[in-house]
Amino acid sequence: MYFDGACPLCRAEIGYYRNLGSAAVFHDVHAAGGHLPAGVSREQALGRFHVRLASGRIVSGARAFAELWKVTPGWRWLGRIAALPPLVWMLELAYRLFLPVRPALQGLWRKLSG
Repeated sequence: MYFDGACPLCRAEIGYYRNLGSAAVFHDVHAAGGHLPAGVSREQALGRFHVRLASGRIVSGARAFAELWKVTPGWRWLGRIAALPPLVWMLELAYRLFLPVRPALQGLWRKLSG
């Protein structure tokens, strides 16, 4: 799992999954020398959530969240359902609508937690 460690929302969410005992391996792409998924630029990796599947294939967005949920206790059922069309398509649309709002939410999160 590749996430933006400079994003307070992302850090909180990844911390939540870690606390649940997710079997995922998390890589902070913002960290110095951060691990990047093959074929994905740093800018792309910071802009969207990415997951490398066991097959080596990289998926992002809603599909990546579904894959994360599949390996997280208590969320596995949702991961299996969320990966199914047309639900994954609807979740991807919601994710794309969220992305432009993310910077404002990050700023608000920083103000509220700081």
